[in-house]
Amino acid sequence: MSRSSGILLHISSLPGKYGIGSLGCEARRFVGFLAETNQKLWQILPLGPTGYGNSPYQCYSAFAGNSIFIDLKDLVEDGLLDTEDLKQHPSFPEKRVDYDRVGEYKQELLKLAYQNFQEKFDHFKNEYYTFLGEHSWWLDDYALFRALKESGEQKTWNGWTPDLKFRDEHALQIQRHKLDQTIGFHRFLQFIFFRQWFALKKYANEKNVSILGDIPLYISYDSSDVWANQDIFLLDKDGKPTLVGGVPPDYFSETGQLWGNPVYNWPRLKERRYDWWIARVHFNLRMFDLVRIDHFRGLESFWTVPADEKTAIKGEWLPAGGNELLSILKKQLNHLPVIAEDLGVITPEVEKLRDDFQLPGMKILQFAFSSDETDKALPHHIERNSVVYTGTHDNDTSRGWYRNTGKKERSLLKQYMKMPGFRFSRRFIEMAWATVADRALIPMQDLLGLDSSARMNVPGVASGNWEWRFRWKKLKKKHVRFLTEITRRYDR
Repeated sequence: MSRSSGILLHISSLPGKYGIGSLGCEARRFVGFLAETNQKLWQILPLGPTGYGNSPYQCYSAFAGNSIFIDLKDLVEDGLLDTEDLKQHPSFPEKRVDYDRVGEYKQELLKLAYQNFQEKFDHFKNEYYTFLGEHSWWLDDYALFRALKESGEQKTWNGWTPDLKFRDEHALQIQRHKLDQTIGFHRFLQFIFFRQWFALKKYANEKNVSILGDIPLYISYDSSDVWANQDIFLLDKDGKPTLVGGVPPDYFSETGQLWGNPVYNWPRLKERRYDWWIARVHFNLRMFDLVRIDHFRGLESFWTVPADEKTAIKGEWLPAGGNELLSILKKQLNHLPVIAEDLGVITPEVEKLRDDFQLPGMKILQFAFSSDETDKALPHHIERNSVVYTGTHDNDTSRGWYRNTGKKERSLLKQYMKMPGFRFSRRFIEMAWATVADRALIPMQDLLGLDSSARMNVPGVASGNWEWRFRWKKLKKKHVRFLTEITRRYDR
């Protein structure tokens, strides 16, 4: 895919009257907007079921979909809900997602849909059994994991009884029988989620829009994947992490970042021929047309911190098996439709790993103009095999960023723009589109010219993230004309 462009917008940020974006008509309408403006890419964040904090980078599974995105109107079309079921609903805010209220509301309707599904099972039987046959390798563990959590007051799996924690088969079989109905409900949710997802993806692809997904390097400790594959993570005899992931102290943080995720046991992964990781990549490349690997540098070496540390200061770099993993994947796939998230302090070894497999890296204009004339993300340094962004979901909006820039940034901006403050967001977007980078992407907030109140995520802040939503009335004809015109002008 040469010279293309697109929009970064997570499913949760789509409009809709049920409190959160979904996989239904509003998503298809957004695809229509992308097609109308000749955008070829729609980038989203991870789609997994989130835990505390609602972060799509902390999920209960690396494979499951988040049932909160299931479209209720599509369930009416399928005969699993009645129109009357949707008439009485809370008044949800339009600008933000209230995850607790939305979750409670949708959960009740999804339980009703499951009851109707059981009654109308013959209509779905063949499709459902095909789905189970394709997905049982991860779905069986996930559905049991969620059922066990719900039966145990949502305890982390490490707090379960030893026979369940360490997966004694006899104990698991007893629970499968005891929790059969709850397990069935979670299988149903995944069946519906993926049914709707692949219908949306098919619709997008027919409109010549490719979907760019996101693979977090690490996964949550409290996930079905860690519980079911304890040997590929560095855990002690009690199942607790011995080392956790993060990044060391740098220019941005004196104490580094302590993420708390368990880190991989790469020697054990090698013994298993990287089967879990390979399955994960193949799975994502079926879900999406191409994927971004978040914190790509962790495939070359990763910062590990003892689990009992309070900051990321006392850690060490350990080698990872990314080269061998990517070699196997390239032999299987011939071409790797993968983007490397190579932000932060990147070593020559990481650059070599990226370049050896010809993976495009990311260039963030906000970061470039916060540096100096030598920064490789400045427009005149950007290489063709790159993906250029104004900012990402972790950045402030470009309008908000400019308002908070200091003298250094504004001085550098003036070398590119005579009057940097004049229609800044538009000119910043156009700057990205004009580069030689094969792909250019912007958050939807930047197209709309929104300020910091529309920011999606503030790293290190515990609440208020992942909640922003856009409204169709904010998308004006001038935005459509502008995006269409610069996409034509810069041959994207």
